Amino acid sequence: MGSIAETKEKKEALLVLGCPQVPVQTGIALYLMYGLRRHGVVPVVAGNPAARMLVEVSDPLHHYVGEMIDIDTCIGDLADKKRAFSYYIVFIHNDAGVSYAATIQSITGKTIAALIYGEHFQDIAGSIDFPCEKISAKAVHNPMPMKKKIDEVLPWLVSNL
Repeated sequence: MGSIAETKEKKEALLVLGCPQVPVQTGIALYLMYGLRRHGVVPVVAGNPAARMLVEVSDPLHHYVGEMIDIDTCIGDLADKKRAFSYYIVFIHNDAGVSYAATIQSITGKTIAALIYGEHFQDIAGSIDFPCEKISAKAVHNPMPMKKKIDEVLPWLVSNL
């Protein structure tokens, strides 16, 4: 794991993946990792075992993903100030995702990007009452609505957050 000082030398983005219940999550995560790498940002994935395993199987040589860590370990390291990232991106499709995003925003004090997707993305987006950049689309099985949003906002995100 990189220290806070090492993080300042290289840009890393923490991608927080929740339960992979919604089919588009892994594909969109890998697409976002590809885009981040093109902008010189190393993606680090925090997630539960199922989410991490899907990424590992999809990118076994780690062409896109950098390090992968357990989500609870990651949050502990953030809280203990053992780890910091240049960008925080949380994948949200349910209340648990909102809770993770709120926790990370509260611990770090940084603006996070909330990728909100799924069948009830509007309701979920409306329930978020903490500061963040909301990027939302109705993406359940078809990743294209969220891909288009990522294509629109990624250059801004890596320049402004």
